[in-house]
Amino acid sequence: MVLLKVSPLKGVVRFGKRGKLNPRFIGPFEILEKIGTIAYKLKLPEELSSVHDTFHVSNLKKSPTQETVVIPADEIHVNDKLQFTEEPVEVTDWKVHKTRRSRRKLVKVRWNSRHGPEYTWEREDQIKSKYPHLFQDSPATSNTT
Repeated sequence: MVLLKVSPLKGVVRFGKRGKLNPRFIGPFEILEKIGTIAYKLKLPEELSSVHDTFHVSNLKKSPTQETVVIPADEIHVNDKLQFTEEPVEVTDWKVHKTRRSRRKLVKVRWNSRHGPEYTWEREDQIKSKYPHLFQDSPATSNTT
């Protein structure tokens, strides 16, 4: 029995580290056969039918004996490239990041994380271009200093 590695789909460029508690592996899955020296064929459930069933050993991890560590595939939405997405829920705060030569507007974004609320500071222009629906009911930020 092995776990299959999944990766978060990066939506925006971030200033700091984020997502230490995001799921890294799903499973466990049964190994059906060994293909060559570095590939394995796995028995995947129906929800992962769009994913090819042969994987390199770098994408696999030996399954732990604790079943509580394992994250089922139905709790996160995995696409055919084994990536999952996190979407922003709301903008909660604004501030201006000052450097020697420039000033950048930052917004505090709450993300939909399965581990509870998670907040990060993101550049306002990047969030506004990718998620304009978050700024429809927000106050003007032009007078913030």
